[in-house]
Amino acid sequence: MSKNSLVNKIFQDPEKSRDWLENLLWADGRACGYCGAVDESTELPARPGYYQCNACRKQFTVMVGTVFERSHIPLNKWLLAAFLLCASKKGISAHPMHRMLGITYKSAWFMMHRLREAMTPSGKPGPMGGEGKVIEADETYMGKRDGKPSKPDSFISGFGRISHPKIETQRKIVALVERGGAARSLI
Repeated sequence: MSKNSLVNKIFQDPEKSRDWLENLLWADGRACGYCGAVDESTELPARPGYYQCNACRKQFTVMVGTVFERSHIPLNKWLLAAFLLCASKKGISAHPMHRMLGITYKSAWFMMHRLREAMTPSGKPGPMGGEGKVIEADETYMGKRDGKPSKPDSFISGFGRISHPKIETQRKIVALVERGGAARSLI
């Protein structure tokens, strides 16, 4: 029988979630989020989780340079939201998220936008294909093209008279699919 992941301590306690994130991100040593200096910081005793960099003299936490930065939402709620977003098969909207986390809809909307933005692939995609790869291309026409009115053609088929817009008034869509790999669509 599997243990329920939602009762994990990192989702319940902000201190435990901070410790977990510090161990994950700073496995090779505590790095300043501003200048990048490693193991050149001292812990501030009055503020748990805060450190002062001896190189640039700025205060930082483990959340500096992440999607959790500059947010008043507790870290354990951020981690729970990221877990729920990744675990849901079809995604999740901000409304059920605000009910599950016990925060306002506005905060849940903000969190979801940040998390989704962090999940988008960065940079330009690389070239498709390569040695021994097969790329398939297909095109289709869809909808009405901007600025051109649609004038339907009609023809007679086995089902009677059928009308459809002319191809010149529709958008051309091209799809490239690499077998066993990536897919791209161009309009």
